[in-house]
Amino acid sequence: MATILTKIIELSNRIAASLLKNEELESLHQSELFDKTDKDYIQENLTNPKLIKQRAKMLRSIDKKEGWEKIQKAVGVPVRRLNVWKYAAAAAVILFSVSVFLTQENFWKKASPVKPVLAKSEITPGTDKATLVLANGRTVVLGQGLAYNSKGVYSNGKEIIYKNDPTAAEGDNYLTIPRGGQYFIKLADGTQVWLNSESKLKFPTNFKDGHTRSVELVYGEAYFDVSPSTKHKGAHFNVATNGQNVEVLGTEFNIKAYQDESSIYTTLVEGKISLTSASASRILKPNDRLTLNRNTSGVKVSSIDVYNEISWKEGVFAFNDMTLKDIMKVLSRWYDIKVIFENKDLEKITFNGILDRNQKIEEILTIINKTNKIPYEIKEKTITFY
Repeated sequence: MATILTKIIELSNRIAASLLKNEELESLHQSELFDKTDKDYIQENLTNPKLIKQRAKMLRSIDKKEGWEKIQKAVGVPVRRLNVWKYAAAAAVILFSVSVFLTQENFWKKASPVKPVLAKSEITPGTDKATLVLANGRTVVLGQGLAYNSKGVYSNGKEIIYKNDPTAAEGDNYLTIPRGGQYFIKLADGTQVWLNSESKLKFPTNFKDGHTRSVELVYGEAYFDVSPSTKHKGAHFNVATNGQNVEVLGTEFNIKAYQDESSIYTTLVEGKISLTSASASRILKPNDRLTLNRNTSGVKVSSIDVYNEISWKEGVFAFNDMTLKDIMKVLSRWYDIKVIFENKDLEKITFNGILDRNQKIEEILTIINKTNKIPYEIKEKTITFY
């Protein structure tokens, strides 16, 4: 029994490494532990994009301890009869596609993780927090356990809701999300906006029906679910960023415009938007991503899987052939950390998979280290790769 489990653990680690590197699962197909039918079944459940997305969404709602207990009870059940893939995802240290594998005789137990190089660390995942600056200059701190209530606006600590109130003070408000934060806002016209870490939104307290509804994404990343123009006497919705303007009738889209990145990325999920910059004007259709280079003003439109762009809104990060440098840039905002690459060659290593935004940073780094033998050190809020 121990020999079988050892072989399964070794195989699972090799397959997990292949998934992370987006390589063919040769180790699975060469294994003698499974017949061809079981191999095909396992590969389908590990690589089918739809199934991976379903597991990612399940991660946030599953009790991981309970899930692992359910898996252990599955000992002896044939591979194709098991309906425990959602629990398998939860039991994995981190959901990078999924590194859980079954046999007809048993189920592998978690392998001992590679010990990371740690110093005293206070790194935690991001939370719901923001700072609101009112038109009169007053600053309001928003976050868990902090309620705020005023004319036409209310916050329960996790979100802030505006309503058109003619008696409320008019003017522009600013909502700033720090590193290590996220926040949801419902604007006075009913438009919903999810703001990612290190973002800032400028918006009016009220909108007038029949007049263009304008906001500005000063910097950062935001997902917009726009209230349709038919509810506002045909009034369009405009989102301005540094270098471009997005005109909307009623749709869902994502804009990423971070200050430390040379490009602005606008991704359309549903509906239609018109995007205008100094050098070009484009109409986007669903699954289009427009990339605007701030330095050259060059514009490129690509057809993509929008899930990878908007998964952060659902509580997960999806990385598709993304370099370690870019992955750590995303994680640095969410965990509010500093990242140093002493070995610049490591920046170019690519990974493929999905991770839970609520995972501890140590768990994520353990998987990266285990896959590519990448040495690193955590000291306070700085991660250094050697």
